[in-house]
Order: sequence, then C-alpha cells, then structure tokens
Amino acid sequence: MEIIVCIKQVPGTNKADIDPVTGVIKRDGADCKTNPYDLYALETALRLRERHGGTVTVVTMGPPQAAEVIREAYSMGADHGVLISDRRFAGSDVLATSMALSQAIKTLGEFDLILCGKQTTDGDTAQVGAEISEFLEIPSAAGINKILDTDNRSVAVRMDMPSTTATIRIQFPCLLCVEKDIYEPRLPSYRKKINTLNKEIAVLSLDDFTHKDESKYGLDGSPTQVRRIFPPESNDKRELWQATAEDLSRKMYDTLHELKFVEGSQ
Repeated sequence: MEIIVCIKQVPGTNKADIDPVTGVIKRDGADCKTNPYDLYALETALRLRERHGGTVTVVTMGPPQAAEVIREAYSMGADHGVLISDRRFAGSDVLATSMALSQAIKTLGEFDLILCGKQTTDGDTAQVGAEISEFLEIPSAAGINKILDTDNRSVAVRMDMPSTTATIRIQFPCLLCVEKDIYEPRLPSYRKKINTLNKEIAVLSLDDFTHKDESKYGLDGSPTQVRRIFPPESNDKRELWQATAEDLSRKMYDTLHELKFVEGSQ
C-alpha cells in the first residue's frame, strides 16, 4: 500500500510573530513543531504499512526549516519525505496551499491513500484535506476515528458525525482526514533519528509542478485574505482587596460591571 501523509510545521507557542503587512505568521526562525493532529495521521499510516506492507511518504510545505518535521517523521518510521518550499508559495491560504500540495502529490506517481490530520493548530480551518481531494479528483472522507477493514481496492472506515456515526467503504485512491482518537502516536525513536540523519528529503518548487501559473499560488492565489491576526492577549494583573464582606462584594460587582461581565445596577 502506497500511503502519503500531509504534515505541517506549526508555531510551538501562542506568541508567534505576525507580519504587520501581510498579516500572516512569520515561520522563518520561529519556535515550531509538528502539527499535533498530523501525528495521528502518520501513526495511522505506519500501522497500515505494518499490516499490509508498502511505503509511507510524508509531504509538507513551508520554508527550509520545515524539513525538521520530516526528520521527526523519519524517526517515527516514515520511508520518504518531500518538502515543498518556494517563496512564491508564501502567504498561501487553504486553497493555494491545497493547490500546491496536490501538484506535489501528482509528481510522486501512483498512490493508494492520502492521510491528513483533522486540522492544524495555527489555522483551524479543516479544509485542506477536502480541497486536495478535489484538485486530485479522488473521493475523500473526514471525521475518521477507526479503520475497520482494508483490501486491495478499498478501505472501510467509521466516521464521527455531529450526532451519530457512519460506516462507509471508499475506493482507492482516496483521501481520509482522521480524528485524534484513532490511534495513539508512537514516540520518535532515537535510533531511527540517528540512522536517518542523512536520509534524503526531496525538495520541490513551483518549477517542478505541471501547473506553473504563479497566480494560483501564494498570496496571489489566495481568495481569502487575513485582515488581522494576533496572539492571545495575556493579563496577569492582580489586586489584593481587604475590607468587610459587604464592601468586598460591592467592589467585586463594580469591577465585573466595569469589565462588562455583568449588566444592570447592584
């Protein structure tokens, strides 16, 4: 079984730097990690490979430092890694990102299954997986919390729906977006990390794609634009009050009213 897993490098902190002009996250040199949801997709791929044989290829898009998440995937057992890196892809929204990922996947040849995590912790759109499948013209399903059965031509899965669950069988090639409770991701292996330090990572740019129209990628190819993005504000201000119970209750109410947590008069 030939499996492709889409992974992403996301900020490792909620204090990420934001470009004041474009409104997108500055990823160069930032403290980053593998998107946690993608680890469940990778674990699913590794278990399917252990059961049916084949290879697991991880694909990510980002600046050169995004290769770190591929190295982590190698230490978990991935066979191949592909980094899509080109300044012309900077600022991509979900549509432009999906376009680039689908084009990269087309260069890899035939595959049986693409696995994605539920969403990313920096965007939370949960749209990229479905859009990749549309560009590749293959069926897809989301909310997958269990792999029930696989054969040479299809996979049976259980989908977690808003108020119920559904069981479907979907033909290969296809794309699945998995939930975080499908499997517990394994820890990276130190031995594998050492053994794969020099393992090749294929790097693709726009020049490697069949569709080379720059207007379909990056900010130019993004129909949605971020007007403002900012890290959560932190407030560690503290006050110590000493008074009678009646005065303290009045002061507490006045403070909550001033902060607009309560309405009306006391």
